[in-house]
Amino acid sequence: MKNLFLTLFIILFIFSFQSCKSAKKLNDPAIVSSDSLPAPYATPATARISKVLGWPVGKTPNAPEGFIVNRFAEGLNSPRWIYQATNGDIFITESHGGDKGNQILLLRDKNNDGIVDEKYTFLTNLNKPLGVLILGNSFYVANTDGLIMYPYTNGQNKMSVSGKKILDLPAGGYNNHWTRNIVANREGTKIYVSVGSGSNVGENGMENEVRRACILEINPDGSGEKVYASGLRNPVGMAWAPGTNTLWTAVNERDNLGDDLVPDYITSVKEGGFYGWPYSYFGQHEDPRMKGQNPALVASALIPDVALGSHTASLGLDFYNTSKFPQKYRNGAFVGQHGSWNRSQFAGYKVVFVPFANGKPTGKPEDFLTGFIANEAKNEVYGKPVGVKVLLDGSLLIADDSAGIIWRVASK
Repeated sequence: MKNLFLTLFIILFIFSFQSCKSAKKLNDPAIVSSDSLPAPYATPATARISKVLGWPVGKTPNAPEGFIVNRFAEGLNSPRWIYQATNGDIFITESHGGDKGNQILLLRDKNNDGIVDEKYTFLTNLNKPLGVLILGNSFYVANTDGLIMYPYTNGQNKMSVSGKKILDLPAGGYNNHWTRNIVANREGTKIYVSVGSGSNVGENGMENEVRRACILEINPDGSGEKVYASGLRNPVGMAWAPGTNTLWTAVNERDNLGDDLVPDYITSVKEGGFYGWPYSYFGQHEDPRMKGQNPALVASALIPDVALGSHTASLGLDFYNTSKFPQKYRNGAFVGQHGSWNRSQFAGYKVVFVPFANGKPTGKPEDFLTGFIANEAKNEVYGKPVGVKVLLDGSLLIADDSAGIIWRVASK
């Protein structure tokens, strides 16, 4: 009898432990398995908008032990994206509208002290720009409505000639899906253009989603367009995994299915691959709002590689391909999470790190740069990280668009 009670106790303990683990998974915004996703509408759709306070003098975000965080540049107008040329010049896309926005800045740290010494207004009169790319003697800018190519000389301080639109793109989009990013392959023979959806889940009609929610591939002159991958609701960050020819992207997923649906993610991008939007998410999880509308596409939907938490607005992406940070960070991915608005508790508002080895993720996302939330009870944040860029000197820059700051993280 004693042994029977002991056996029952052990069984109950194990069951309780597993139940607690499952509950923790469901309540954790950093869900990392498609098998642990809650049911749609497990919690009601919620709007919780953050109020940006700006950063107090002397205060910075928090990085792990062994790192230094400082203000690389400040007083900027919605700095959203960062690009570095091979000569070290740093280009910042100011995507905000108005008299001082819609432009690209050029920054230089001449004495390598981690603070900008030279600042130039490089290019103005743009239309909600984001991505920047230099290929040979050409400088590309991705406006919301098209890709512009300019003649470029290495080291110039200002663009003084007009550009040529080489690719028309569908302008604007749902919420902040107006951003268009660009990267080139290693050979410089192809350019990849990310285009977000024009709706949350196709509610405006799929005829309005042509060439949206996808990554396009083109030649450097704008010709030869094809859809490289589709079903990506809002792909923004794009980067190549070190040592591979595999393109990765950071994707901002859909709203209004509850607190813990649908997780944002980073994923390797397979040519011709379909990633679910709007019919399904995380593989064959059918969206109830699109039920039965395209079963063939649902059956073909690929499961993303790494979930990053629901409504985190995971947008920025870059790989650590230098050697200044400790070994654990080598070849891993940094992701800028702009922060939630469609969740009862804040998620995101930080930069996370995903470890990689041999071009593949080897662990769960972990916090890297935090402290952006000032007082969640009052919905207050200091800023919102977006673009992330690993520099040639081994430091990491983070664009805090809401606070107008470019943060620099360096190893001590």
